[in-house]
Amino acid sequence: MIRLELSREHTRLHSTLCGQCPQGPAGCCVSPPELDWTDIGRIASLGGRAWLLEQIAAGNLLPVSRGLQLRRVRKREERSAPRRAKCVYHGPRGCTVAAERRAATCNYFLCEDAFAERLDGQADPASAAARRAHALLREVYGRWDRELAEAVAARPEGPSWDAAFLDWLGAEFERLSGAARGELAALAAAG
Repeated sequence: MIRLELSREHTRLHSTLCGQCPQGPAGCCVSPPELDWTDIGRIASLGGRAWLLEQIAAGNLLPVSRGLQLRRVRKREERSAPRRAKCVYHGPRGCTVAAERRAATCNYFLCEDAFAERLDGQADPASAAARRAHALLREVYGRWDRELAEAVAARPEGPSWDAAFLDWLGAEFERLSGAARGELAALAAAG
């Protein structure tokens, strides 16, 4: 069953199938997305600057050309299970990071199995709305990330990975989300 938690650019999609993922206990967390420039700006704008700096210092978030890569670690789901590489933030009950600190993709992505799940032989009525929300968020975040990537590349000092840089990214994210209020209002119609 799919549930939408509508909140403009912070919209989240949930599926009961995730708890019994047909791909295995770690599901899509075996290949976590990067925190791109938009994700980093969103996290910073939501008060996560100190958390980002702490996670970079701890080596859980690794600077790469397009933002921050989430470290992958080899862990067991159970004592008898083999070790599998997965996101450093994946725990026995799923993600250990609050939604405000995750990549947006982690908040709005659902796999095709979740969209196609049947309830009592019927298609999940929330599936169509979730697909529309997913498509809109993917398009908006992709556009914002391209714009932020150009702005980061234009900075003479590049990404400095300090408080000032993260504050700048947070302000840029807020500017982009403010300019897209009307477009993001369409998410309310998606539900």
